[in-house]
Amino acid sequence: MTVKRRRLRHAMAMVAAATALAACSAGGGEPGAGKASNCTNEIPKKNLPVVTMWGWYPNMNLVVDNFNRLNDEVQVCWTNVGQGGDEYDKFQTAITAGSGAPDVIMIEMDRIPTFQIQNALVDIRRYGYEQVKENYGEGAWKDVSVGDAIYGVPVDGGPVAMIYRKDIFEKYGITPPKTWAEYEQAAQKVKDAGGPLFGDFAANVSALTMALQIQKGANPFTYDPTQPRTIGIRLNDQASKDVLAYWERLVRKGLVGTEDQFTPEYISGVINGRYATYISAAWAPGYLTGAGVGQGEDTGKWAVAPLPQWDPDNPVQVNWGGSAFSVTSQAKNPELAAKVAYGLYADDESLSHGWKNQIIFPLNLKALNSPEFVDHKVPFFDGQQANKEVYVPAANAYQGVTYSPFGQYYFDAMTKQVSALIQGSVTAEQAADRLHEDVVTYAREQGFTVQ
Repeated sequence: MTVKRRRLRHAMAMVAAATALAACSAGGGEPGAGKASNCTNEIPKKNLPVVTMWGWYPNMNLVVDNFNRLNDEVQVCWTNVGQGGDEYDKFQTAITAGSGAPDVIMIEMDRIPTFQIQNALVDIRRYGYEQVKENYGEGAWKDVSVGDAIYGVPVDGGPVAMIYRKDIFEKYGITPPKTWAEYEQAAQKVKDAGGPLFGDFAANVSALTMALQIQKGANPFTYDPTQPRTIGIRLNDQASKDVLAYWERLVRKGLVGTEDQFTPEYISGVINGRYATYISAAWAPGYLTGAGVGQGEDTGKWAVAPLPQWDPDNPVQVNWGGSAFSVTSQAKNPELAAKVAYGLYADDESLSHGWKNQIIFPLNLKALNSPEFVDHKVPFFDGQQANKEVYVPAANAYQGVTYSPFGQYYFDAMTKQVSALIQGSVTAEQAADRLHEDVVTYAREQGFTVQ
């Protein structure tokens, strides 16, 4: 389960979790028939064609109702068949069976290549992309693309920054470090003064580790869908090794912890001031608030600063997490399905509700660049204008990455090697080499030619 899904778990308890796979399959409503069955939502305009969709955003009912109210060409029949991995398992079953998939599916961006290579998703570039392309930034579009083809409409993202405890920084005379070298120096200063750990290097956040390696200059995967069985893999380049070596050094010096994140123990440490910083994405305030951080005696102690840089003269912004709406190859009418994918979570009310309730960090530029969002004084950060100062500039500067068709295997393999690194059974160089060998072997077993 990815971090994005973990942070939403508590919110999804209010959604009908027991919905069966068939509850809103592509057979739930024939496009053009004007009928729908087994939908979570009510269809207000009965005479319009219906597009079925799966998704798990906590405010999906509102989002779908807004779309249906505003649209006079098509209506959406929505259901939640499970969150993240549960949904993907059902989608994979439908792919194998050749039926049972919805017309539109909510999917995390790093999973798009996994399903695209199975011909389970539709390139929506020819179905209205030119009319909406200016609504999102270059990096957002790249994250939902495979080569020149577009397999999703970006909805939310996770520009990465450094969340920190103001009280700890003030106590030890620390200013937010602008570089990773300064981060290490500040960590040493706090330790020498008897202070807490400066941060945490966890094995279970492989996507974040990958992002920091990319920030350093790594390019883990190169992939061209015109050559679908050929992939470039570079997991043991110097940049990747340098990042692992950096965190290995901080771990050995006792400057950072190694607790798995998103556990009760880790959250307890965050609340109790065990860590001075938390390197995470823009969705973190919502996750932390839901976990009880920033409340009671913890209120008003948090602030956020830009992510430290490896090279301050050549800053690189990175992303962690993000979801999109994709059209499946089982869609009865791909053009209508694309209209839904482009239009869902794109109206002002849905976007505003999403970011105000910390459900999404919006990628739609009319929200991302709106004065209301940019100037928002974030309660978790004691009224700091975090979007203006940190998250929006990071999101606008993000250039996107290339994901692999076997991202989950890569993340699991990364977790294994980082765990070994933390335990001291391998060095950073060995961890990178073993990770590279493991993933290359797996790719070849799956029939890929590795370059």
